[in-house]
Amino acid sequence: MAGKRQRRWVWVKALNAEEKAAIAAVCERFIVDVLKPRFLPAIRPTRFNYPVDLVGKWRGSKYSFITRFRSGFPDNAGEEFDSAFTRPDHVEESIAETRFDVMWHRHTGQWWRLHAAVTLEEALRLIESDPPLRPPI
Repeated sequence: MAGKRQRRWVWVKALNAEEKAAIAAVCERFIVDVLKPRFLPAIRPTRFNYPVDLVGKWRGSKYSFITRFRSGFPDNAGEEFDSAFTRPDHVEESIAETRFDVMWHRHTGQWWRLHAAVTLEEALRLIESDPPLRPPI
């Protein structure tokens, strides 16, 4: 029959709670030891929105690196909001080892893959060195 699709089974490796906790610990250490000292050594209030923290957070199989901003505008001074700037997305098709696609958050709100199927260590090195992946500070 023309047009009939064949089902194909693919083994996928989802992250369990322990793996997610271990990855989050490495990412949090990276934020504290590398990102904050380099990109946010001090909080500098302005009349506009200004960065006050760098944090990380799991959202499904994606670990987002987030800049927390505080408003300096008179009508909402002190209000804070989060803006994700990059994320390593877990690649479930990689059975042998844990791999990630490194995603860039565009100004349009879309996520674009800049690097495919890299290790966590390589993803963190790319976040530190690749300008589009750095915090917007």
